[in-house]
Amino acid sequence: MLVGDNRLRWSSLLLAVYFPGVVSFSLQMGLLKVGVPQPWEKSKKNLNYVREAGVRQFISTYNRVKDLKGDELLWGDEIEYGIFVLDEQNKQIRLSLRAKEVMDNLNQNEELHSYENEGCNWVPEYGAWMIEATPSRPYTGYSTDLLRVERNMRLRRKRLLTELKENEIAPTVAAFPLLGALGDDGSVPPTSVGGPVTESEYIGDGIINPHPRFAALSANIRKRRGEKVNIRVPLFHDSNTPEYADLTGLTPSGCCGDESMLLWRFGKGDLSREKYGNGFVIVGCSSSSKEFNDVGDPVTLKKWLVNVECEGCLGLFYRSAPGVIVADADWPRNGDVVVGAEVPDVPGWIRLQNGYYLPKCSDDGEIEFLHQVSTETHAKNQQRETLGTETPLFRKSLPTDATKLVDLKKALERAVSTLSTDEAEEFNVRPAIHMDAMAFGMGCCCLQITFQATDVDESRFLYDQLAVMAPIMMALTASTPVLRGRIADTDCRWGIISECVDDRRPAERGRRGGPDPDPEVAGKGYRRLYKSRYDSISTYLYQGSSTEEKDMSNRILNTYNDIPVPIDEDKYRELRKAGIDPLLSQHIAHIFVRDPLVIFDGAVEEVDDETQTEHFESIQSTNWQSVRWKPPPPRSGPNDPHIGWRTEFRSMEIQLTDFENAAFTTFITLLTRVILTFDLNLYIPLSRVDANMQRAHGRNAAVKGKFFFRRHMAPLEKGDDGFGEQYQSMFSTAVNGGSKKGGTLPTVHSEGSFGQLRDSANFIDTEESLSSDAISEKRRVAPNASGGAEENSYEEMTMGEIMTGKGDYFPGLIPLVYAYLDHIQCDSVTMERMTKYLDLIEKRATGKLVTPATWIRDFVRSHEDYKFDSVITDSIAYDLMIACKEIGEGKRAAPELLGDVHIKPISAADAYVKKLDSRRVNNADIVTLLERYSARKQFGETKAGESSKSSQTSTSMEYQI
Repeated sequence: MLVGDNRLRWSSLLLAVYFPGVVSFSLQMGLLKVGVPQPWEKSKKNLNYVREAGVRQFISTYNRVKDLKGDELLWGDEIEYGIFVLDEQNKQIRLSLRAKEVMDNLNQNEELHSYENEGCNWVPEYGAWMIEATPSRPYTGYSTDLLRVERNMRLRRKRLLTELKENEIAPTVAAFPLLGALGDDGSVPPTSVGGPVTESEYIGDGIINPHPRFAALSANIRKRRGEKVNIRVPLFHDSNTPEYADLTGLTPSGCCGDESMLLWRFGKGDLSREKYGNGFVIVGCSSSSKEFNDVGDPVTLKKWLVNVECEGCLGLFYRSAPGVIVADADWPRNGDVVVGAEVPDVPGWIRLQNGYYLPKCSDDGEIEFLHQVSTETHAKNQQRETLGTETPLFRKSLPTDATKLVDLKKALERAVSTLSTDEAEEFNVRPAIHMDAMAFGMGCCCLQITFQATDVDESRFLYDQLAVMAPIMMALTASTPVLRGRIADTDCRWGIISECVDDRRPAERGRRGGPDPDPEVAGKGYRRLYKSRYDSISTYLYQGSSTEEKDMSNRILNTYNDIPVPIDEDKYRELRKAGIDPLLSQHIAHIFVRDPLVIFDGAVEEVDDETQTEHFESIQSTNWQSVRWKPPPPRSGPNDPHIGWRTEFRSMEIQLTDFENAAFTTFITLLTRVILTFDLNLYIPLSRVDANMQRAHGRNAAVKGKFFFRRHMAPLEKGDDGFGEQYQSMFSTAVNGGSKKGGTLPTVHSEGSFGQLRDSANFIDTEESLSSDAISEKRRVAPNASGGAEENSYEEMTMGEIMTGKGDYFPGLIPLVYAYLDHIQCDSVTMERMTKYLDLIEKRATGKLVTPATWIRDFVRSHEDYKFDSVITDSIAYDLMIACKEIGEGKRAAPELLGDVHIKPISAADAYVKKLDSRRVNNADIVTLLERYSARKQFGETKAGESSKSSQTSTSMEYQI
């Protein structure tokens, strides 16, 4: 890639690769940074400097670009490919380690054909057999660009085919089924198992991309962790699977029954490893009441009952930092239950999930403010009365009768009593597929999308909404059921990658023992980190605002943050002091609890913190979360293109065909427009998002699973059914043919202070209420959970219900997309194509079509060489990969996967446009060409009648591009 080519450079910056840090280095040095990575022991001495400088660089960048507004929608996708070698004689398939050669040739051809309107950009990936491709220019915010997506994906496939040898293939599959199962014979050329980088028992260092960055990542993750990574995925239980032979009480149908999904608790397997070794893993079930708790981990996120034990006192002031009172914010009353964690190194203080701090007791220890209670305790006081400030320490109450004080005391006693109750836990132990190197996760291919937002607020709002969609779309695109030569009892790659880059030390994972505290690493290696650095998000990002308070700038308003958010307290205070709002400060301080993984010689103190972002990106880009928020990069010259605030959607699995990949890409793109245009709100508690991520891994979760989803995506309308206040979804009007009286809706009767619903009528305006910055009031208050319990409720829904609707209160995402396309008066050609895409998604969500994961598992189990032992042999893998290739290239029908959609065959001959050449051709060549033409003409005349008859009876549709 040429730095001077703005089109290619724009693409590389807009579209994040699996290692976005690679892209960040293109600002000065091209695609990959030229330099020598420091060995881990040397880089450790620079870790703290890089963390400190990274925050300075973010503050400098944010202050420079925070007021950017008005950017248009630009977006793009990325697809990753694996290249494989076929041995037809022996029916074997192996990794082809030619990716760099192929990539270099492809990029040279892209330069030669840069005059074409549509092009591709090719970049390296983790594996020496892998390559990634993106469109050479971003898609724009016009409906016709929705048609470009599949066209460009097909172009990428065609051009890749031009560089493959006759015995090579490159199907779009998530994982090579025999990776790590073949010993030294797993690649061409062969590579010996093991090596100083991975020390793996299954794969060799030689399959890693030769650029030194990738090997340094692998080695440093292992060294920081103090051992090899440990990946254990539940093994599929077939009738002859040997690992299950001696296990009683387990059936091939599963251990959770028909009404529950098996949960693989990736990233939380230390307990099962300590008890059972590498061959087993503990799994859970989605129906368990303990679905949301860490198994075997010490819980540091706790609930506290507010009860200021002095006469006339009703509650506490929030603190923006220990000892710093915030008098202008809402505050917790006696009887409220707050969620937070004790602050390390600051005894007596709790950091809440909303970013504030509270003292556990008075300075002299005489008055206790907070009382630890069970995690199942909920707030007793939900009234939000407007009360004045009386003291700088706590809030004084209005007159309260003795009965209420007695009730509060009893509630406190019950809550503390519940805390000490022993709760039994049941586990299921399953045989596991064991893997031990980064390649098993980062060797997976996926589909990712990046969107440019109009401004920083929109990018943060989209970040939150897409985080909720991440597990939903992962389940719907599931395509990873085979690993290391075995069939897995899971369908998705996410947890594999999460565990393959998990560099946490034992204490950070909540285990006892391990090395002594190390002052050079983040948190001394002892700060509790609840997730791998590749996982779902841990905090929402949109700050929002409140209609109830004049100044809420000091508070994190998002009450949906109900899971632990480890932060670097010093970084948080530095960011707040620099004027960064609380929620964004929390996000940055959260990702900076990690260490940089690769530091290059000559690029430590030499980096200018005011004009460069290399240290920020070194940590930002190795926090591989389900959604990534991306500030505008610095411009290295006046001719560099402007790039705005971006949000990257990272959870989707790669599909076998470009039709499927384009369908899901355009669907997510349209859904972002639906959310923004219709002012919708998808917020649910992050604990339920995490639960959905675990559920999404389950076998056939897209059909059999249920997922937590918000019941009401728009504020409820208020009415009266004669017995009490009734709140009705605005969507019921459409469902019930214009009448808001149809359907069953929740009714809440006002009885005391419990269960009262806030009047949301002020959010429902025929003329949309916009603030001075053109942001609707509904969006500004969305993170606050401002409405009542019903308005902010969620429930378990099937994938079909999420996509097509439920009752008269939830319209479904697909009907909303159709409504949006109608709203923008989408042209007929684009509408026809989108209808085909949405039809595919609807049929897959309702079980009429299968996911690639189900198709692959069924293919293996129906193969003539399969012994029902969960083993994938050479011949099975060979036939499977050829079938995937043929489906992707339109040479094999797959009605169970695609329905009546037929893919037009893809040929390498169509990869590049042909010049209308005028050079002379000799007579012999002319005669040969005419003979070939005559033969084609005669053949066409012979077949004309047959084609006419066939077209009259065929009910299938060939998909033309």
